Amino acid sequence: MNKTDSIIVIENQKNNFFYKKNKSNLNITFNRVSFIFFVFFIVSIIYTIHLLHLGSRKVKTENINNQKQTLSKLYRADIVDVNQKYLVKTVSSIDIGISPSKIIDEKKLLLNLKYIFPDKNYDHIKKKIEKGKFFYFEKKISEENYENLMQLGDKAIEPRDNLIRIYPQKNLFSHIIGQIDSDNNGISGLEKTLDEKLKNSLKPIRLTVDKDIQYLIRNELDRFGKIFNTKGSAAILMNVNNGQILSMVSLPDFDPNKRIKIVDKDLINRATKGVYEFGSVFKTFTLAAAFNENIVEPQTEFINLPNSLTCAGFPIREYDNKIPSNLTAEQILIRSGNIGSVKIGQKLGEEKFKLFLSKIGVLNQINFDIEEVGSPIKFNWGKCPLATASFGHGITTTLLQLAKAYAIIANGGFNIHPTLIRDNAQNTSEQILDDEVSRMILPILRKIVTSKEGTASLANVEGYEVGGKTGTAQKSIAGGYSKKKINSFISVFPTSKPKFVLAVMLDEPKTNKDYIYHYRDGSNLKYKGTPFNTAGWTTVEVTGQIVEKIGPILATKYSEIN
Repeated sequence: MNKTDSIIVIENQKNNFFYKKNKSNLNITFNRVSFIFFVFFIVSIIYTIHLLHLGSRKVKTENINNQKQTLSKLYRADIVDVNQKYLVKTVSSIDIGISPSKIIDEKKLLLNLKYIFPDKNYDHIKKKIEKGKFFYFEKKISEENYENLMQLGDKAIEPRDNLIRIYPQKNLFSHIIGQIDSDNNGISGLEKTLDEKLKNSLKPIRLTVDKDIQYLIRNELDRFGKIFNTKGSAAILMNVNNGQILSMVSLPDFDPNKRIKIVDKDLINRATKGVYEFGSVFKTFTLAAAFNENIVEPQTEFINLPNSLTCAGFPIREYDNKIPSNLTAEQILIRSGNIGSVKIGQKLGEEKFKLFLSKIGVLNQINFDIEEVGSPIKFNWGKCPLATASFGHGITTTLLQLAKAYAIIANGGFNIHPTLIRDNAQNTSEQILDDEVSRMILPILRKIVTSKEGTASLANVEGYEVGGKTGTAQKSIAGGYSKKKINSFISVFPTSKPKFVLAVMLDEPKTNKDYIYHYRDGSNLKYKGTPFNTAGWTTVEVTGQIVEKIGPILATKYSEIN
């Protein structure tokens, strides 16, 4: 081998070497760029996915927050009775909606739904699907149906959490509790007057009413509504010392769970909203006012009382022609004398009588826990109006106001403010009448129930010392009065130490020839048929039945006024 050959070989090796080296560098450089690009691409994808994830999380979070906000708007505090039994409760529920845009197989979906809900109108549902907008298919779904729907696994079926307002007592407290509208706003009763408090309070609102007593009173009113074929009725049971209302019933009533729009006038709250002439229950006020002014005493004699009087051309007569012409003030009330009451009213005078009625809260609209309260018709005073008002003719008020007035007369003359809300009740120190009024009136109210001359013997329930005054009044119509009546009985018990006033009213009662009366004074006497359509034979009987039913509960649970 010569030098030249070796050089060539070496150069070739050298050239080969450098060629290979340059090619390798190019590959390495290309691979690095590709790798960097790849990494960048992967990072970009990851970042994009992250952004999408964050976006979906944001949307999801917003949806959750929106749902929470929606649920919070639907929340209302519970309402309980005095013993903390639920009257109204807000509970969780699930509503089922359908999203048409997510339907894959409409025919299959409808078949499955029809299997679970055979009674639905599927022609109507098809029309809703065609509109393409989300709609609710079933609200407040049962647990069983919910499980059956979820097993379908159809994405078009969307459950939505919800809060609903339920009234477990149904009709029992309808006029007290009231209703809410579709936007969760109170529209009547306590739901309306306590609207803001119910939306913002976490604690249940505790009332003064007793569920058990309410049930018993409503049951008796309903039963006698059928016996005497009444248009309606009402009753109020109230603590005479602090105004706490243990029961307030008005019939007919309604089920607030059904969210009906109240348009029927017969569904008004007769206990608070109805304004009526109550008749002879006002005679108690006439005598009490005279006692308060020291004008008469129980044994003050009225001699030679006429059988009738004429005022402005209209006669005033006794309802019973057997009433004697010589009576004491006490006897006038016991026998419910019209003429004697007029004479006491005339002694009293217009201004003093008007002032007395204003003091006890009869004449003006009462301030109460619910808005459904009536306003007494303005009474135009004068010589003849004074005469008629003295025996309860021509003058109007509400049953709630009657209950309040009798409570004041019974409790020693202390003003009270009727209430349905436990926290609002309070004993009052504001004395507006002489305490002698109670001392003189209460024995007379008791004699109306116990004496032969009284008009309320059917309420003489053994052991409860019931006293009270009856009222039978014709309903006014345009230009006069109809034969239809408002019969009432306002009672206080026990009269030796008053704790409760029970006001009962029957709207347009009728006689019942088959009803059997049982006297409750221990005599075991019975009487078949209603001889007269008066309070003594209708409302007093209802009161007696109520006292028999609620008396043991009151004696056990409310032996001391709290």
